[in-house]
Amino acid sequence: QAIAHGRRLRAEGADILDVGGESTRPGAAPVAVEEELNRVVTVVRTLAAEGIPISIDTRRAPVMQAAVAAGARIVNDVTALTGDPDSLGVVAASGASVILMHMQGEPLTMQRAPAYGHAPSDIYRYLGDRVQACRRAGVELGRLAVDPGIGFGKTLGHNLAILDGVALLHGLGVTLAIGVSRKGFIGDLAAVREPKGRQAGSLAAGLAALNQGTHILRVHDMAASRQARQIWLALGSV
Repeated sequence: QAIAHGRRLRAEGADILDVGGESTRPGAAPVAVEEELNRVVTVVRTLAAEGIPISIDTRRAPVMQAAVAAGARIVNDVTALTGDPDSLGVVAASGASVILMHMQGEPLTMQRAPAYGHAPSDIYRYLGDRVQACRRAGVELGRLAVDPGIGFGKTLGHNLAILDGVALLHGLGVTLAIGVSRKGFIGDLAAVREPKGRQAGSLAAGLAALNQGTHILRVHDMAASRQARQIWLALGSV
């Protein structure tokens, strides 16, 4: 089912497929490394063999290593390579690119009481420190991307402040990735409890991120997102 879904997303226009074997949504419990490996390696190997660029969404070094060996080109880590002491070394040696995401706390508890001095500035400093740690480990600047982690240890106010000033992260000199699709803040603002009912809000938030120079959007509704982006691009070229 995962392989078929990946092929469908690719056919709808996805440039990268993000494969993960552990949910990190708010309140999610961790998954054993062996189970995570069982869920992702065959999927990564099959889709990568078809020439599809694969991102492995994991915070465990053994999963990163196995996925890259199976053909993944990008490591997407919600802990910005801090969740496993071996992660930074594995990524540095692998030649893979990496998305460093900000998360305050752990998925199981991160939404209980998130707190910041000034969320956009705090996240900028954190991600800047992680970029420098990667550079010291030998990861070239061109292999690095950052993600402010919308919904990962943030209140509605924090999320809105981060999105409103996401262009600040260009100051780090790396690729900017962001995931807003179906996030809880959209449900809060639009009073939509069911995540699959948040497509319109996801498109609006995604376009707002593109307007601030975001390079990579992580989405669920591929066909609709691509159509919205095509119109956005056309209007921008007039």
